Amino acid sequence: MLTIGQLADAAGVTVHTVRCYHQRGILPEPERDDTGYQRYDAQAVVDLIRIRTLADAGVPLTRIDSLLRARPAEFASAERVFLPLEVVDVLERMRALRVSERMIRLERDAWILMVAIDADSVPQWVRQKNAAFDDPELRNLYLTCDQAFDWPPRDPRVDRLIDTIDAWDAAHRDGPSQADSLAIILDRMQEHSPAWQRILDVLALRSRRGG
Repeated sequence: MLTIGQLADAAGVTVHTVRCYHQRGILPEPERDDTGYQRYDAQAVVDLIRIRTLADAGVPLTRIDSLLRARPAEFASAERVFLPLEVVDVLERMRALRVSERMIRLERDAWILMVAIDADSVPQWVRQKNAAFDDPELRNLYLTCDQAFDWPPRDPRVDRLIDTIDAWDAAHRDGPSQADSLAIILDRMQEHSPAWQRILDVLALRSRRGG
């Protein structure tokens, strides 16, 4: 969790700008914690980067709020404002593979954050993502992970998926990592999916036991 100053630094704006967006109702203002401070999560960074990018592109603040709240199909046309063309192509490939729009939004948020943090690594991450979708085994695993979002947490399919993910990770542990790119996606998935909360909890427990 970030302070308002850390949030501003991460998104490349000033604290005054953040407060201005709060006052205009564009960026939600979090409640204060027990210490009296406002704390922001990774999603707030993504939202602030979106706002900053649109503002830098000359979009009026009154228009930014409606654009950020647009339906997925409408917002997809704005992806080119936030992301490099090769990343937009990855998102379009996901749509062609029938990945859910919910998962695409999570991926898009992760890419927005990655581009802001380390734009030089984006070409490598794009190559890794495309290589993953070129691999039938990994592509099917990704689609199953997407479907699992709505499964009951004690569904037997969840247990089978946990075993599959664990086995795949053990077999590819020395390969290229996309841990940074997955962090925000997994955070959001477990926040809204009891099944994914259980998947990540079990995998973390197995990892600790395995040393």
